[in-house]
Amino acid sequence: MARIVIEHLTKVFDAPGNRSVRAVDDLSLTVEDKEFLVLVGPSGCGKTTTLRLLAGLEELDSGSVSIDGKGLAGVPPRDRDVAMVFQNYALYPHLTACDNMAFGLKLRKFPRAEIEQRVREAARMLDLEGCLARRPKELSGGQRQRVALGRALVRRPRLFLFDEPLSNLDLPMRSHMRAELARLHSRIGTTMIYVTHDQGEAMTLGNRVAVLKAGRLQQVAAPIQLYQHPVNLFVAGFIGSPPMNLFEGTLVRDADALLFQEHSANAPAAQTPLRLRLEDATASRMEGCLGKKVVFGIRPEHILHKIHSTNARAERAVEALVEVVEPTGPETYLHLAGAAHPYLARFPATDIVKPGQKVPITFDMRAAHFFDPETGSAIS
Repeated sequence: MARIVIEHLTKVFDAPGNRSVRAVDDLSLTVEDKEFLVLVGPSGCGKTTTLRLLAGLEELDSGSVSIDGKGLAGVPPRDRDVAMVFQNYALYPHLTACDNMAFGLKLRKFPRAEIEQRVREAARMLDLEGCLARRPKELSGGQRQRVALGRALVRRPRLFLFDEPLSNLDLPMRSHMRAELARLHSRIGTTMIYVTHDQGEAMTLGNRVAVLKAGRLQQVAAPIQLYQHPVNLFVAGFIGSPPMNLFEGTLVRDADALLFQEHSANAPAAQTPLRLRLEDATASRMEGCLGKKVVFGIRPEHILHKIHSTNARAERAVEALVEVVEPTGPETYLHLAGAAHPYLARFPATDIVKPGQKVPITFDMRAAHFFDPETGSAIS
C-alpha cells in the first residue's frame, strides 16, 4: 500500500512583529506500510502542519517526503493518492450523505456503477445504509463524521490522513468512533496517520505513537513503550492520564544504600520531604549520579496503600495527608499533600479514604524513573 519516509522536514511560518515560527523542525520519521501511526502533542506542536505537508496543502521549506520510494516534491495534492479527513466534517449541506460520499469520485469521472458500488460498500462498513438519503442537517454528529470517513474511504487511497476527526464529538461517541476506526484499519489494512492532542486517544489507536513538542519529534514508539520507558521529562509528563508524578531532589548515600532525597526549600512544616531507598539494581545503575540533582518520576499506580504492598520496606514508606479524593468508579485517585507540590496515588475503589485523613503509603521503587533536570533526558 504505502510506506512513508519523512526526512528532515521543516516548515517556517511568518508571524507578527517580523518574527518567524518554526512549526515543524527537522522532522524525520518512517511510517511503515499498513501501519496506524498517531501524531500527538499539545496545541502548536506541529502535528497538523505535518499532516498538511504530507497532503500537499502546505509547501515544505526543506526536507523531503516520499511514498513507496517516490518523492512528492512538486506533486499536487490531487495526484498524491492521499485522502484527508478534517476536524470539521466539511460536508456539502445541500447534498445527501450518498452524494457527499460520491462527490470526489464523480469529479474524477468514475463510472456510475462503480461509484454506486463503492458508496454501498463504505455505507455498509460504516453502518450508514439507512442514512444515505439524508442531508447533513438530518444526521447526528457521529453520522456526519462517518460520512466524512466514507467520502475518504470510497477513494481507496494509499494513505489516509486524519486531522483530529473526533474532537467535535461527545465522549461516548468519541469512544465508539475510536473503536470503529480501529476496526476499519484492521479490515482495510491501509496506512493511516492520525493527529490528536488527546494522549488517551493516541494510546488507544496507534500501532505506534509519535510525540511532538514545538515542532520536534520527542519519541516514537509503541504505546506501552512510551508509557513504561519515556525518553525525557516531556514525554513522561504528557503520556499517561493522570501523568507521572515528578519530584526534584538529589541522590544521597546512607550506609550501603542509595536514596532519593527530595528538595524541600519551601516545604510546609507539616510535610516531610520524601526520602526513598532505590532498588539495588537501580542503585548500581545510578551510582554515577550520587550527589547530583535528579528528577524522580513514578506513576500513580505505583504509589500503594501499605496494606496492599508486597515491597513495603520502611525506607520506601511515608504517611501522606489526603487533600482530595477523586473516585472514578473502578478506582480512586488521591491527591496527596507533598513537600514541594501535591502528587497523585491510585487506590482500589474498595479502599475508603476521606479528605483530611492520613494514609500509610509505599513507593514501588521497581517502577522508578530518573531524569536529568538540565537536559530533561531519562537517565538510563
